[in-house]
Amino acid sequence: MDISRAEAPRVAVFRKEHFNAAHRLHNPNWSDEKNTRVYGKCNNPNYHGHNYNLIVQVTGPIDPETGYVIDMKELSDIINEHVIDRFDHKNLNLDTEEFADLNPSAENIAIVIYTILRNQLSEGLDLKIRLYETERNFVEYPA
Repeated sequence: MDISRAEAPRVAVFRKEHFNAAHRLHNPNWSDEKNTRVYGKCNNPNYHGHNYNLIVQVTGPIDPETGYVIDMKELSDIINEHVIDRFDHKNLNLDTEEFADLNPSAENIAIVIYTILRNQLSEGLDLKIRLYETERNFVEYPA
C-alpha cells in the first residue's frame, strides 16, 4: 500500500505515565471559611497528595516510512523530561513555577501539561490530556 503522509489515515496513540504530587486548593481572595466550604479536605493548610495517572493521546497521520504516528519511546521521553521530572514528588504549590499563582486543580494541571507537551510536538499532531487525580475522578483537555 503506497499512501503519502497527507493521505494517511489519522490514528490515535496513547501513552500512560504516573506521578505523585502534593497540592492545596486555596483561593487567597476568599476567607478561610469559604475555602474550607468550597474545597473541603483539599484545602488542608499542610497540603495533601495524589497518585496521578496521566494518559497522553496523540493523533495524526501514520508516517509511511516508519509506520508510526509518533515513536512511542520518543513520546515517553518527552513526557518524562518535561512533565514527570518537573512534577513528580513535588508540592505543586511550593515547588513549581507553573502553580505559584494558579490553583493546582486537576483541571488546571491538565491544561498546564497540555501546554508543556503541545510545545514539544509537531504541529501536525493533535494532543489530548487525560489526568486521573483518583481512580474515580479524572479530567480531559481539550474537552
